[in-house]
Amino acid sequence: MIEVSPEQVASFRKQGYVLNESLIDAETIDRARHAFERLFRGEFERGVLPDEVNWQEGTGRADMTRQICNGWKGDRTIAAIVLRADIGKAIATLAGWPGSRIMQDNVIWKPPGARALGYHQDNAYISWVSPSEMASCWIALDDTTATGGTMELVPGSHHWPVDPPSGEFHGPEDYRRMMAEAAGRQGLEPQIQHIVVPAGGGVFHHGGIWHGSGMNGGTTPRRALVIHAISSQARFRRENIADGNGPVYGRYLRLDDDQMDENHFPILWTEDGRRTRGIEAMANPSPGETARS
Repeated sequence: MIEVSPEQVASFRKQGYVLNESLIDAETIDRARHAFERLFRGEFERGVLPDEVNWQEGTGRADMTRQICNGWKGDRTIAAIVLRADIGKAIATLAGWPGSRIMQDNVIWKPPGARALGYHQDNAYISWVSPSEMASCWIALDDTTATGGTMELVPGSHHWPVDPPSGEFHGPEDYRRMMAEAAGRQGLEPQIQHIVVPAGGGVFHHGGIWHGSGMNGGTTPRRALVIHAISSQARFRRENIADGNGPVYGRYLRLDDDQMDENHFPILWTEDGRRTRGIEAMANPSPGETARS
């Protein structure tokens, strides 16, 4: 179980991130790696297509980072990690929310030689949500190194203004350019922190912090599962639904109100102990319900 201390909350508010070297165990890492293989082969165990599928075996470019968004909807092994109550509680506690719900997950696989992912602020993509703020848990499935394309971030940059999304995200030539320009507008020289953790470790980070990752210059893959959460009290802001990634997730906007459907944005944890109905069956499948490789 993940516990968050007052000191970590204070550090998160000041620096915008908190490292944790043990988020999932070795058995869970192994199951997740097999799930990644299934998903990128186009094998969706639950028969449900994730919301965004940006790379598939046989058609995806070898030099691009592989990404799927909301793999939890297609695979129970991924769901068992993404829908954990303790991760939801940790995110809510760090962010100062009364509870948390899933915005989306990212299933990310960066093979050796794969290109960079551009620096960005997660909050820049969710102006169609109120409040427009996100916090995330990034979990490494492989030991990470500074030269192996691990996630990088700029401590304290969550205090900068949120810039609208711009520039190339997948494989840009200068993956730090947007962040460097933002730092220049603040009159600052950015200090870059590489997230170097063992497999199973990771980082909780603020949605306003600038982060990205360089090319994988190592000889082993860099796989990570990212849990992006928003407040349990978040609602759609329909006047901004065309912004950021709103056109993808706006398909879940109700006709008659702005509530976020818990079937698609399930609540992980609240202060009064509430979780979305049915989430336990997804997060804790019986052995026969979880595909094994």
